[in-house]
Amino acid sequence: MEALQLLARGFSVALSVQNVGAALIGAVLGLIVGAMPGIGSLAGCALLLPITFGFNPTTAIIMLGAIYYSNMYGGAFSAILINIPGDAPAIMTAMDGYPLTRQGRPGQALMAANLSSCIGGTIGMMILVFLGPALASFGLNFGPSEMSMMMLVAMTSISWLVGESPLLGIICTCLGILLSTMGIDIVSGTIRYDFGNMYLLSGINFIPLVIGFIGMAQVLELTEGPKGSANVDEGLGKQLTLRKSLLSKDEFKRILRPSIRSGLLGTFIGFLPGAGATAGSFLSYALEKKSGKSKVPLGEGAVEGIAASEAANNAAAAGAFGPLLSLGIPGSGTTAVLLGGLMMWGLNPGPMLFTSEPEFTWGLIASLFISNLIALAIALCIIPWIIKLLKVPVSIMIPSIVVICFVGSFSTSNSMFGVVIMMIGGILGYIFKKNQIPVSPLLLSFVLSSTLETNIRRTFIASQGSLRLFYTRPITLVLLAIFLVIVCTPMVKAILKKAKNSKK
Repeated sequence: MEALQLLARGFSVALSVQNVGAALIGAVLGLIVGAMPGIGSLAGCALLLPITFGFNPTTAIIMLGAIYYSNMYGGAFSAILINIPGDAPAIMTAMDGYPLTRQGRPGQALMAANLSSCIGGTIGMMILVFLGPALASFGLNFGPSEMSMMMLVAMTSISWLVGESPLLGIICTCLGILLSTMGIDIVSGTIRYDFGNMYLLSGINFIPLVIGFIGMAQVLELTEGPKGSANVDEGLGKQLTLRKSLLSKDEFKRILRPSIRSGLLGTFIGFLPGAGATAGSFLSYALEKKSGKSKVPLGEGAVEGIAASEAANNAAAAGAFGPLLSLGIPGSGTTAVLLGGLMMWGLNPGPMLFTSEPEFTWGLIASLFISNLIALAIALCIIPWIIKLLKVPVSIMIPSIVVICFVGSFSTSNSMFGVVIMMIGGILGYIFKKNQIPVSPLLLSFVLSSTLETNIRRTFIASQGSLRLFYTRPITLVLLAIFLVIVCTPMVKAILKKAKNSKK
């Protein structure tokens, strides 16, 4: 009850004309930044931080918070319409969003993404209101050993994404792990797999890799000729209105359950330092593919897949404010920028912030609810307009997408090396598509393996090479049991099936 009273007090702060205006501007900028491949929430907040210098701390952080949160909405637009994720969390959205667009239903895909984003974000905000400090404190129990086991569980979930080709999935997973190890080792400073190229010292940037494997590979497929053009144009030239983009009652029911489930999981992952919205999106999609009951297989245009991804990344974005405000610990690069802004304005996040600066803290939390509604309203209103992009002839669309790929890849590194990575990734992605090799395991392992490696090595350093931390800490032990169950279940099923067949 006290939390609701404090939240009401926060709304009295957030609903001032100045703060609502800041949230509105932040939501618009976040949508634009999120839809532009290669920029993302981290670069967006960092680039837009200077424009908040003239505001008071509450208004400034409300604008930055709105930029960060609405960025998760924006990333879905380019992912669904042209198969180029605006930001890393939108990768899994493209898995089902773009197939729906190819089926002539881009409006429904965008509607599912926006509604599930709102649902997941609302769940994350409500948990932040009632359990924020408690969950943030619980998150501190996740040391290197706990994070190691959690990443192992996540890596094991790759088997849920490989489809009918387990061997190809394992090969892609190993390839993703190898690619992630290139560059200077964070723990020891050792240079690995640079092949004498100074650009590889910082490793392979994830965004150009994604743009290549997904976006540029799609461009290469479109250039195949009349067949590719027909597939793109089919059903996309229809006049679509907001009413025609609405989901049916059955489709709304189909996205509701995965939105709630992914909202809860995404919020928890958002509270964990270093996990972030990308991991939340991947894990929620994998969980939906494993345990969901979709009418359409995920990866072929299922609204459940869109809902799982979008609800999770918005919930994780809301959850990331928990450790930031109550403990002063940023859960991602973007929240690290927000932390820098807070300290620049003379505010010290931590357990005392909720009591020493209640108007600021609860005003920010309340503004997230406002930003959620503003972002949803804007996103829904622009659906009929943005879908008109699909009426552009393929002869114009292809070079336009190529330009977006080049600009997005270049902007991440300010060098042509990012473009080179994108081109190589595009060629490999095209080969993968033609041979029905799954890309998701490679991208998932690339994202998670660096975190896994770093935390495993930190665990061994802390235990002086012993394995004791993996079975003496309660949370680690529970995660280890989950990992063993996931690994052993397929083998047990195979043994039981073989025994059953032998009795016949």
